[in-house]
Formats: sequence, structure tokens, C-alpha cells
Amino acid sequence: MNRNPKIQELESLACHLEGLKKQGKRIVHSHGVFDLLHLGHIRHFEEAKRMGDILVVTITPDEYVNKGPNRPAFPHDVRAEVIASLGMVDFVAVNRWPMSVETIKLLKPDVYVKGQDYKIAEKDVTGGIVPEAEAIRSVGGEIRFTDDITFSSSNILNRHMSSLAPEVNEFLEQFRFLHSSGELIEEIETLRSLKVLVIGEAILDEYVYCNALGKSSKEPIIAMQYLSREMYAGGALAIANHVADFCDQVQLITYIGGDNPQENFIRERLKRNIRPTLIVKSNSPTIVKRRYVEKYLVTKLLEVYEMNDLPLTEAEDRVLCAQLEKALSDADVVIAADFGHGLISPRAIELLSTRSRFLAVNTQINAGNLGYHAISRYQRADYVCIHEGEIRLDQRSRTGDLDKLIQELSRRMHCPTVMCTRGKIGTSLYREGAGVSCCPAFALRVVDRIGAGDAVLALTSLCAARNLPADVIGFVGNLAGAQSVAFVGNSASIGRISLLKSIESLLK
Repeated sequence: MNRNPKIQELESLACHLEGLKKQGKRIVHSHGVFDLLHLGHIRHFEEAKRMGDILVVTITPDEYVNKGPNRPAFPHDVRAEVIASLGMVDFVAVNRWPMSVETIKLLKPDVYVKGQDYKIAEKDVTGGIVPEAEAIRSVGGEIRFTDDITFSSSNILNRHMSSLAPEVNEFLEQFRFLHSSGELIEEIETLRSLKVLVIGEAILDEYVYCNALGKSSKEPIIAMQYLSREMYAGGALAIANHVADFCDQVQLITYIGGDNPQENFIRERLKRNIRPTLIVKSNSPTIVKRRYVEKYLVTKLLEVYEMNDLPLTEAEDRVLCAQLEKALSDADVVIAADFGHGLISPRAIELLSTRSRFLAVNTQINAGNLGYHAISRYQRADYVCIHEGEIRLDQRSRTGDLDKLIQELSRRMHCPTVMCTRGKIGTSLYREGAGVSCCPAFALRVVDRIGAGDAVLALTSLCAARNLPADVIGFVGNLAGAQSVAFVGNSASIGRISLLKSIESLLK
């Protein structure tokens, strides 16, 4: 229950505003995150109120705040209550959409007000100000910009109220000195022209949500009550989706099973600019990794693989290599996501190693291939992104110096750039001639780690292909990882706008 009567649901507010307009009242609408209320916001609201009779403020809901990991600092119900306490604000509502376009059309204000930061549309990395301006004009209103003192909530939070660990703040302080958000955003935008080929197994991640009842009365097992199930496009499908928001042209080569192929499900969940080539693997289902999850804490209890991870038949391998050879001729960057489930054969590896203009590789260990699958399958690469445990397994070194292991892998594979992901510790990136640079992890809240490594692989492969500085690759990779662990499995992909807004926010 809202404590302040100014806070209303959007539909009831729309009805109320309609009545006020009939009374001749001029409605002014301001929209934003307003994560930390400061003098700039106060001046903005005061100036906006002078443009009309009734000031309505709508705020971005938590799930659509793109300000980097661990934001917003305050949940939307708190933000709404703080703004509602201001005398110049007449009504407050929490938006339901990522942008305010639908809200403008619903509320039909006379004036839509933004701060001077949005006056030049080209500087708005979200691209939202243009459709918002069109929306206000479509309901007979006008867009106006305030021009008073400005502050940055992100800058205040970053400098004085950061929830990040001291080593993260120290890294960011040094990184801000070396790089500006504008510089990084320009570099990210250059990725768009890259033509990317992703090759690897398609994996469908199924989450079966249950309520844990307790131990069975007659067996030493946990009894669970079924609640629901969800399925997401994982494996190489997820990697292609991550890439597709940053690059205009993406090819995907993967396999589906001859048994229960689930082809429609896969095609429907791939982004529109992905061109898939689906090799049919006989006597095999499309891989499903089914996880039984206690829903309240998203705790995984059991994992069941539905797959046949034997290699492709000779005929199937010939089809794969023919398609691969054709795709390689047009690709600027190749991302080989080798999950060790039978798709990428020695012949395919030979093609990848000799024909790729830029080859990025990850070989993932999992319960189905542990001890049988390692990065040493590949003789060369231009970029390797691999977990610490996978490096140690490959080199049979549980406790050896990690930096030396990374450099040895680089030397052996003739690979100039190697990233080692280390979970909550962050990443270590070795670049030939420059040594090892480290970047701490940014995430504080982890919902699910499934797919985080794939997100890091996708984004850092593109950055490495553009030969971006080592610290930038680490920064972008860890930012992608932090965003990925904030949602369940591969239920969402890393979006370009979300990443750019996070970069802009963290570097203020």
C-alpha cells in the first residue's frame, strides 16, 4: 500500500489527468531513473513545474535500469516515495516499460520535459529521445528541455556511496583516468561492422522449478513438488544472440538432433540478424540440459543431460566442413564455442585453425566431458577465453602459478591474447609483449552463473578482434559477466544499449 496518495498506478493516473485537462490544466511530464535525488533533480522539477499547472513524474522500474551492476541503488518504490515528498511534484507513477514512449501515449501530457543532457539526440546512447519526441507530438504535446544546474547520480554514487568492494573502486578510479566513457562507446560501436561466425553445440537449458518438500519417508532422497518449467536457448545459440546486438551480420553453425530436433523453438529464439546453418545429427536429440531447481532461492538440486555426445558420422562431418569452409571465407571473426559434445571434429578444427581470419576459442569442461576435453585440441588461435579450472586441467597443474600457466598456453598455441576467467575473483588477461593485467569482478548479486562465461566469451572476442587495450577487454568482459549473472540462465542476452549505459554510468 502506497504511503503517499500522490503515488498512483498509471491507468488511474491517466483517468485523473484527463479530468484535469478538461478543467483547463496544463500537464507537464518528466521521466527518468532518479536513483539518488540531488539538487540537479530539484532544479529540474522546479523548472518543469513552471511550464504548466500539474507536474507528473514517472520513474523507470528496477528491471529496466541500465546503470551498471548493482544499480539501481534504491528500488523503485523508495524512489517513488522520495519524489512524491517534494512539494512541486503533483503525481508519481512507476513505469511498466523500458522507455517512456508508451507512458506518454497513455498520459497524454501537454509538455514532456527532459534535462539538457538529452538536447542533442546524437549524444543519447539509448536512442530513446527521438521516439519520445515523436510520442509527445503524436498526442498533441511538445518536448522541452530544462537548462539549470546538473549533477550526476551515478557520479555521486560512484565516488561517495559505492557498494562495490574497495579493490573494484580502486580499479575503476584508475580506469577512469585512462579511458572515458565516450572513447569506449565509440570503440564498442565499431564492432557493428564485424562479420562474425559462431560455431558450437546448440544447448537448450531447461529449468524445472520445484518446491522442496523434504526427505522421502521411505527413501534417502529429496521429495519435490513440481511448479513450472522454462527453457532457454543456450550454448552456441546464446553466444550468437549476445553477439547479434553488437554486430549486424552473424552466422551460426550448430547441430540439432534427428530425434526431437526442436528446430522451431531454436529458430524462434535466435535474433533476426543471425543466419543459422543447422546440421542434423542422426540418432541424437538436440542437447537438453535439464536442471531441477528449488524456486525460492534458485538453488539447483539435480542436472540431467539429454544428449548423444558421440562424434558426427563421416557423412555428417563432411556436410559440416563444407558449410564451415563456405562460411569462413566471409567471416572477419570466428568464435568457436566447443562444449565437447561431438560437433567440432579434428577436420573442423584444422579448417578453423588454417582458414579463420581471427579465431577465438573456448573449450568448456562439464560433467559430460570432464577429463576428455581440453584446449589442447586446438593448435593455434588468435584469442582464447577459458576458465582457470580449464587451464589447470589442460596443463595438469592444480596449484601452479596461474600467470605462468596462461603464458605457457599462449606460447604453445601461438595465441597472442589469452583471457582466464576466475569467477568472483575476476579475470586475468595476458597479451604478448605486455604481460598479465587483472580486472576484478563487478557483480555483487548473483542470481545464476549459467551462461556467464559465454557472455564474456562473446563480448571479449569482438574486442580482441578489434585489438582494443587489454584493460578495456577485461572491463567489458567483466561488465558482461556481471550483467549475465543477474538473470536466470540464458533467459536474456547482453544488449548493446544496456552495456553502453553501464559503461557511461560506471565511468562518471
